[in-house]
Amino acid sequence: MEELELSEQCRQGNNRARKELYEQYAGRMLGICLRYAGDRDTAQDLLHDSFIKIFDSFDKFTWRGEGSLRAWMERVVVNIALQYLRKNDVINQAASLEELPEEYEEPDASDVEAIPQKVLMQFIEELPAGYRTVFNLYTFEDKSHKEIAQVLGINEKSSASQLFRAKTVLAKRVKEWIMNNG
Repeated sequence: MEELELSEQCRQGNNRARKELYEQYAGRMLGICLRYAGDRDTAQDLLHDSFIKIFDSFDKFTWRGEGSLRAWMERVVVNIALQYLRKNDVINQAASLEELPEEYEEPDASDVEAIPQKVLMQFIEELPAGYRTVFNLYTFEDKSHKEIAQVLGINEKSSASQLFRAKTVLAKRVKEWIMNNG
């Protein structure tokens, strides 16, 4: 089914269309859940909750052309993940990491491209929850520190600091991986 027809059928409660929607998008949405949750079990729970919300909210979806259904679903998934993180106060849980340097050396893009995407996503999943959440919102959702601060209920400096720390940890992991595998 085309995206427009699929969305209309889901809006009408057609279970065959809902199944097709799930089969078509669940993998991508699970990837988003994994980026925020950091573990597969929680990510699968978030995916489940997200699809319940999606199926219940089709009356709020407005078709804006090809790709708008996927974009809307991704926003729902991100919002469910953020709701979970806020509810469990994951953002404010302190992470006990060794002292981080004042600055870090960003790896070459060609080095990063040599690392399999699955490995890079694993590095992101292993970040402490606060770092991971800010990194995801800044990098994948294209949010500013002001927007991140509003969404997470933190101040802008905390957002910037957590992003810096996430990048520092990721740069270190990339460097180690390249040394061991490059």
